[in-house]
Amino acid sequence: MAQKSFRQALNEALHFEMGRDPRVIMMGEDLTGGAGANGVKDAWGGPFGVTRGLLDAFGPERIRDTPISEAAFIGAAAGAALTGLRPIAEIMFVDFAGVCLDQIMNQAAKFRYMFGGRAKTPLVIRATYGAGSRSGSQHTQALYPIFTHIPGLKVVIPSTPYDAKGLLLQAIRDDDPVIFLEHKMLYDTVGEVPDGAYTIPFGEARVARDGKDVLIVAIGRMVQVAEEAARKLAAEGISACIIDPRTTSPLDEDTLLEFTETIGRVVIVDEANPRCSVAADISALLADKCFDALKAPIKLVTAPHAPVPYAPNLEDAYIPRPMPWRRPRPPLSRGRPRCRQSRQSPFPNGE
Repeated sequence: MAQKSFRQALNEALHFEMGRDPRVIMMGEDLTGGAGANGVKDAWGGPFGVTRGLLDAFGPERIRDTPISEAAFIGAAAGAALTGLRPIAEIMFVDFAGVCLDQIMNQAAKFRYMFGGRAKTPLVIRATYGAGSRSGSQHTQALYPIFTHIPGLKVVIPSTPYDAKGLLLQAIRDDDPVIFLEHKMLYDTVGEVPDGAYTIPFGEARVARDGKDVLIVAIGRMVQVAEEAARKLAAEGISACIIDPRTTSPLDEDTLLEFTETIGRVVIVDEANPRCSVAADISALLADKCFDALKAPIKLVTAPHAPVPYAPNLEDAYIPRPMPWRRPRPPLSRGRPRCRQSRQSPFPNGE
């Protein structure tokens, strides 16, 4: 074990798997940007430096820069997967998946089904997501609910350097298309990562923290937010358990149901917009399967249903974060609760 950043863990996984399997290729924008210009030997590794060193190690035949056309190179990667290659295609920001959604949703995700199970599509699509980098609403969305909704895709959202390496190795070896999403604000986080190769199976959630009073289900970067909240709760004598699903498709329903049955109180933290979100999906699952075990309503902590703001102060307010905890005040009235406050008519006769 050694302390490595999220970025280094991903880079190690790419180096290892490309060295192990000559069928693994990479394509995307700026993977080899700058190579050969003014004596530059290696690429800059994309805008976040994840692919640095790969060009020098494996050459331009396997590390391919593409035109700025996601529709073209995602389509090419899907076709290459059908021929027996194992392509890794990088979309700089997941927001750009909008221009190649047909290639992802109607082609790559459907090949196995349309060919009666005889076609494999070992394709990994890497993309960054998430707010916090001051990149505006067209570069910071959390769109994993869209991909989770599509049958035929596997959706992976690592939250630690250890998981990033193990899950990426698993994704490259998988025979189905995988959407691998990396939060931009996690690249510099550091954690223990083994030097050798290891894989983490899809559909196995991680218990990030043990606890008995409340279960917090957190996705991606929100695991860090949940851990900070759990520390604040611990200071008040409240023990919080944190579960990181790791993958939203497949989803580890068994672990979520087991801990919900045991603890009975659930908070789901999700950076995606609330409507039709993964948080809403998990909430519906737990409410349906564990209704009798719940001691309180399931609570969702999400971003608002709005584009990510560009102004730094508004972007910070947009992202879910732990707040100072205060014990709830007792109700002012013991009367019957109402859904809406009645309003007195402004007209004297009550009309």
